Amino acid sequence: MKALLLSEYSKLDVTDDVPRPVPGPGDVLIRIAACGICGSDVHGYDGSSGRRIPPLVMGHEAAGTVAEVGQGVRQFSPGDRVTFDSTVYCGECEYCRTGDVNLCDNRQVVGVSCGDYRRHGAFAEYVVVPERIVYRLPDSLPFSEAAMLEAISVGLHAVREAGLKGGETALVIGAGMIGLLTLQAARAGGCSRVFVADIDPSRLALAREMGADEVLQASGTDLVAQVQRLTGGKGVDVVFEAVGRNETVAGAIDSVRKGGTVVLIGNITPEVKLPLQKVVSRQIRLQGTAASSGEYPEAIELMRSGGIRVGPLITAVAPLEDGPQWFERLHRGEPNLMKVVLTPFAPGEASS
Repeated sequence: MKALLLSEYSKLDVTDDVPRPVPGPGDVLIRIAACGICGSDVHGYDGSSGRRIPPLVMGHEAAGTVAEVGQGVRQFSPGDRVTFDSTVYCGECEYCRTGDVNLCDNRQVVGVSCGDYRRHGAFAEYVVVPERIVYRLPDSLPFSEAAMLEAISVGLHAVREAGLKGGETALVIGAGMIGLLTLQAARAGGCSRVFVADIDPSRLALAREMGADEVLQASGTDLVAQVQRLTGGKGVDVVFEAVGRNETVAGAIDSVRKGGTVVLIGNITPEVKLPLQKVVSRQIRLQGTAASSGEYPEAIELMRSGGIRVGPLITAVAPLEDGPQWFERLHRGEPNLMKVVLTPFAPGEASS
């Protein structure tokens, strides 16, 4: 089958030599209609993440139609429109039994190779995943937008972990894809005001379009000063930190009120300095959040109803053959690029 293969770091090849996967018992073979390029794929492309060891077919933000089902599959049939979770959980460990599937002891991720396992992903004509991570799509959702459901579920999970009660004032630091989806998830979760901070004016323009009450082109002490001004010197109730650098984590801690919550989503750097005395003396809750854990049905409903919009966030829908060029443009950090969605099949073929 045709696939976009990471043959070595910083080298992607469109090839017809990747074997078409075969569904085993409990598996679903999905004919991919659309697959988004995630920031983690871009970091994997150059080897910086250590979680995309070549050779590998990357890609985990996808949607398509069921092509074939394995023995024992009951919920899906060929032709069904579907998407799937990026997390392949075992369903049997202690965490899975309590619903924390993102913390599964045997967790794998579609399109990842990290030394412990290699699992080819969805930058290809077909991918195989277990039935338990597959979700049916409404006919009204275009495949290119449905490919964004994985990212939406990440934002919804972050909001769930914040423990919102309704009426909170929130700050989202980082207006990348996850930040802009978290903005909308926070609004859907009951926040009364949501501010978004970034240093990129084009991203802040998108944040305004996506419903931010205030956009702050600032970082560091300037950001904190603006947040203090907007909240009467109190600070926001909750900060969603969607970057993961020393400066942004420090800004999050300084921008939240006493007794408030900082939800840590971004992890660009593996370690950051922690202003421990501020966290302890101001009784700030630091909450990590990883991937998603059962938010797909909510994500699908919010997208279907218009509660979360993704159309303005899609920069381009391009054929899989153009994947190498788009990866290089994203890797260079070309301005005004947000989400690029790749399609393995020609227009009109995806649903056939």
